[in-house]
Amino acid sequence: IVLDPGHGGRDPGAVGVGGLREKDVVLRVATKLALILRRRMGVDVVLTRNADVFVPLKERTAMANAEQADLFLSIHANASHNRRAGGLETYYLDKTTDEATMKLAARENGTARRNLTDLQIMLSDLKLNVYLSDSISLASQLQSSLVDTTRPHYSHAKNLGVKKGLFYVLVGARMPSALTELFFLSNRREARALQRAEFQGVIVDGLFRGIKNYADKLRRRIP
Repeated sequence: IVLDPGHGGRDPGAVGVGGLREKDVVLRVATKLALILRRRMGVDVVLTRNADVFVPLKERTAMANAEQADLFLSIHANASHNRRAGGLETYYLDKTTDEATMKLAARENGTARRNLTDLQIMLSDLKLNVYLSDSISLASQLQSSLVDTTRPHYSHAKNLGVKKGLFYVLVGARMPSALTELFFLSNRREARALQRAEFQGVIVDGLFRGIKNYADKLRRRIP
């Protein structure tokens, strides 16, 4: 399994309430998740970065391919101009015309909204159906597990659903892949929760359960 803590180094990602930076939150979550996956599932786990360093998006996917990973998960935290916006959402790679998703992808891709049309053209030539079904299944398991695990600890956890989006970091991944957005740093209540090590542990548990549920479901399909 390759885990990808988004952003890093000169790229802080979203900066939220109190100066909380996306790159810091997701690195803590990914590091804790890697430990649990190794201990409880006995799988090999590689992080695309294990420190506050900048790694280009293409190199992250290339790392997953070089490791011949069975699963690639990119971990992010959300933000919005609407300070009331909140919740969890998980994405798989596919074309979309949803404007809100396009804006989010532009921010995570570090590119202008209009430049995503180049990626759309590229994707139109790819055989996405090779991993699409498994990527949707992975995203669905992650999303439902995150919501179910966090709600007992944070009653305002909103299920924003599983969505398709054009995220560069998922392009070219030769395995099932997904990108998760862990609450909104721009939401004061959610930013305070994300700062707490205890709540980060709850999120890690949700991600672990989602990955394990996906793996268990996959095993049942194998004769």
